[in-house]
Amino acid sequence: MTSFYKGLEAYILENDSVRLTFLPQYGCKLASLVAQKTGREFLFQSSLEKLSIPPYGAAFSDYDSSGFDEVFPSIDACPYPCGPWEGTKIPDHGEVWALPWEVTFTQGENRIQSVVRSSKFPYVLTRVATLQNNEVLFAYTVENTSDAEFEFIWTPHCLLACSPATRLLIPPELNQVMTVEHSTQHLGPWGTLHTYPLTNSVQGHKIDLSKTEPVSAHNCEKFYFTSPNTAGWCGIEHTDTHEQLIYTYSAQEVPYLGVWKTQGGYRGDYNIALEPCTGIYDDLYVAHKIRRAAKIAPRAKRAWNLKMTVR
Repeated sequence: MTSFYKGLEAYILENDSVRLTFLPQYGCKLASLVAQKTGREFLFQSSLEKLSIPPYGAAFSDYDSSGFDEVFPSIDACPYPCGPWEGTKIPDHGEVWALPWEVTFTQGENRIQSVVRSSKFPYVLTRVATLQNNEVLFAYTVENTSDAEFEFIWTPHCLLACSPATRLLIPPELNQVMTVEHSTQHLGPWGTLHTYPLTNSVQGHKIDLSKTEPVSAHNCEKFYFTSPNTAGWCGIEHTDTHEQLIYTYSAQEVPYLGVWKTQGGYRGDYNIALEPCTGIYDDLYVAHKIRRAAKIAPRAKRAWNLKMTVR
């Protein structure tokens, strides 16, 4: 079904369990994910009544930060680290969230395919989103169209609505994190290690990193688990209603897991994000140096899936 959302054309996939709203003009962003039975909106919504489409290379903070944007081939702005494109600038939050995508909407199949091509780098990224029952499956394929190896970081920048009742669901074997957010005063500078979920702030206060603080905390956190997520899942639970959103994915193709939490500290926003990631730590240049970037061989493809399940 076609519709409009905050002034932009929208494609709707829905069934009795889930309603999804995609914005084909805005990087095919997933703007809304609603549980039909409860009315729960799982994605963070900004206060903007109308959205404007960002130009290529825009600063992410200058535009709408709600919903689920694709981030590729880096999270932070940085120079491409190697090969024929060494030194070529990658914009903030990567290229694809602010590039036009070719979109094919198949309403009868509850399916939407989107394809994006870079003018600077040799890749074609395809995402097919399919809604089945209470699950939405995102199938990704990236093709390297060049004769040289191509490196990248991908993550789903999916900002989730939260409250003090929201908890992270993390495999129990993941028990140490490293902070990578410079503005995080209570977790210390970039590179500071903490036990998970229970730790102490640099001021000596006890913290449960699996919990969401109220917006009045006015802080931000971004951390990565220091061990690969071999279990291939993560999620959140709203403990007041026992509703869950669970991610499952290939641990081999997407081995790392980051967490973003803005508890009133970034523009006053209040959201969290689970970020399964093909490389660490946010910056492709850094990932290359520490040999933690994903790679595609010349003239080859790489594929992975992400499934979101509403419970």
